Amino acid sequence: MMMNEIRAIVGLGNPGLDYAKTRHNVGFMVLDRLAERKGGFFVRNRFGLLSKWGGIFLLKPLTYMNLSGEAVGALTQFYKLDPASILVVSDDVDLPLGKIRVRARGSSGGHNGLKSITQALGTDQFPRIKVGISRPPDPERMIDWVLGRFTRDEWKILDDGLEHAVEACEYTVVKGIVEAMNRFNGL
Repeated sequence: MMMNEIRAIVGLGNPGLDYAKTRHNVGFMVLDRLAERKGGFFVRNRFGLLSKWGGIFLLKPLTYMNLSGEAVGALTQFYKLDPASILVVSDDVDLPLGKIRVRARGSSGGHNGLKSITQALGTDQFPRIKVGISRPPDPERMIDWVLGRFTRDEWKILDDGLEHAVEACEYTVVKGIVEAMNRFNGL
């Protein structure tokens, strides 16, 4: 096995219909599209909602965003995964709507899901794909923003971003994180 081989792709979000189409759930949306493209489906188990793409786990934690690390940590321990083999897909308010950024590692950038995973794994040395949801017009309303739904016009822009994120997941698995950064950052 290559050292940086992706063994799991984790999409971050919150479970339940109340959160289904919210900005904070773009990680779930990317995984839904990826599983559908690969002919997979999600089954509930102790880690959350799990699917497979060949030998790669696709995980949507059901722990709520702020506790995502509990599910990721449990999956990592059970399957003895190296943190560098876990690709995490999340939303990012610091990116324009629909833009994606691929990173080999890094800080949480204030994202509570990424903070939780970093804490559970004991490192921030795991790759990630961030999907831009842009900043709220009123910075005081951040929670309402990330838990809010996209407008019809925003969906038109976001749809391309979700597709690029799915392609970036596939590309990372096949070519590696460095090649994916070169290919997708700046799109």
